[in-house]
Amino acid sequence: MKPVVIKQSDAPEFLAGDETSIREILHPDKNHIPIKYSLAVASLKPGKSSLSHSLNSSEVYFITKGKGEADIDGEKFPLSVGDCLWIPPGAIQYIENTGTEDLVFLCIVHPEWRAEEEFIL
Repeated sequence: MKPVVIKQSDAPEFLAGDETSIREILHPDKNHIPIKYSLAVASLKPGKSSLSHSLNSSEVYFITKGKGEADIDGEKFPLSVGDCLWIPPGAIQYIENTGTEDLVFLCIVHPEWRAEEEFIL
């Protein structure tokens, strides 16, 4: 196999079921590469939050811009640039932009994200 370069600007932006703006950068089904995770860039406007949801997969958020607060099973986690949050499978979660600029974060989902395995509450 050869290395693959994917430009963020080439990944179509869409509104996920949890109402987060997403650009899916890496996914084994879309990029045809042998990985068992997916990587997306997510963003929320100031004052907005994702809908409460859970995944069958574990998830990692890595904050690249802004600040926010994640609620994982009722526990609050303040987040800012450089923070990394691991979310266990099945956790009820949402994230809120508590800042004045867009909240931008990487989402790594393992195993890879699948719409049928995300449950909006």
